[in-house]
Amino acid sequence: MSKQELSTEKLVKPLGHYAQAAVVEARGKLVFVSGMTARRADGTIAGIGDIEAQTRQVIENIKAAMETAGGTLDHVCRVDVYVRNMEHFQQIHKVRREYFKAPLPASTLVEVTKLASPEYLIEINAIAVVPEAQS
Repeated sequence: MSKQELSTEKLVKPLGHYAQAAVVEARGKLVFVSGMTARRADGTIAGIGDIEAQTRQVIENIKAAMETAGGTLDHVCRVDVYVRNMEHFQQIHKVRREYFKAPLPASTLVEVTKLASPEYLIEINAIAVVPEAQS
């Protein structure tokens, strides 16, 4: 798989840890990861009241889904991020830098009034392309 960040001087440089656009030339599997929250495998919620801990758990959940599909976070081409408080922008991107390396996925981040549980501060879904196995 060949994933490439696109950048143009015709657009403002991203304020966070994401690409203006991502292009993927690939043969393989499309993986659509449903919205992940800070819920651990045992059903408990990680980091109640702590956006960094919740963001970390959400991305770990996406990572687990990607590994189950035969891929990694490097195969993620797009993420959609839903947050309860836009003031957490910098903290969220701090954690994203720990997990997403260049070329970065394209991204949208929006503030919402509610998520499925009042304890959730963030939810992220992802789209990835896992390349065909090389023989």
